[in-house]
Amino acid sequence: MIYERITLIGLGLIASSIIRAAERGGLAGEIRGYDLSNEARATAREIGLGDVICDSLEEAVTDADLVILAVPVGAMGGLAERIGPHLKPGAVLSDVGSVKGSVVASVGPHVPEGVHFIPAHPLAGTEHSGPRAGFAELFDNRWCLIVPAGETDPQALVGLRAFWEGMGAHVDEMDPEHHDLVLAVTSHTPHLIAYTMVGVADDLRRVTDSEVIKYSAAGFRDFTRIAASDPTMWRDVFLSNKQATLEILQRFTEELFRLQRAIRQDDGDLLHDYFTRTRAIRRNIIEAGQDTDAPDFGRGAVRK
Repeated sequence: MIYERITLIGLGLIASSIIRAAERGGLAGEIRGYDLSNEARATAREIGLGDVICDSLEEAVTDADLVILAVPVGAMGGLAERIGPHLKPGAVLSDVGSVKGSVVASVGPHVPEGVHFIPAHPLAGTEHSGPRAGFAELFDNRWCLIVPAGETDPQALVGLRAFWEGMGAHVDEMDPEHHDLVLAVTSHTPHLIAYTMVGVADDLRRVTDSEVIKYSAAGFRDFTRIAASDPTMWRDVFLSNKQATLEILQRFTEELFRLQRAIRQDDGDLLHDYFTRTRAIRRNIIEAGQDTDAPDFGRGAVRK
């Protein structure tokens, strides 16, 4: 056991998976949860998620040794302001948001003296959401980035690292600005492109009497899978990580124009070289254990 009592604020995919993984690893004496949604709290109780599902924020965080904010990043500052006075000295306040600069700026001012604010970001997920979506294996062999906000208590940092490792994750540390740039490349921009491609297909569907949707090949299906992700969360991500995302989008646009010119000019050598180089990157991801080359990328086994 690493923490006597932990609290999850928000009961979606990540929070419910943390609860399941912490239970599996025996990492907490008691696990509490809270969600603004009455329906989410009722569902969590129905499926036996955690030990106590609370009906108020104050009840949820009282005497907690670790509090994790698992809500859209745009809501974290307001939540921190509400729970700040109720956090006990020595507690660790963390989060799972995929943007860090804005979270540090919005949450940090509301963290009381004696409470250790240590942002974190597990690089794991599916397109499903809600309390029923979580499963204990979500973080196995995935990375969790811990992003200390300034001076951080070494013991608190050791405890949070051990907590994520106990749930099966690899752990690394990164500063907020670099984190947001890396995630703009690896997550944020790909999601935006996927949403855009689905939007293009929807426009074409109106013209082609649903043929784009009806005859979607595996490439379109797999590429656009992430466009099923939670729209509120991703709205907040793009608005909170604006500069890094716009920078990567500009780079993407330049590369797209380069390929467009190669196609127009019948430059097969450029296309072949480009695809060969990028294919190797995809293979490196598989070799690093961050995906699989199984049929459908192994996603047929993802819990529904």
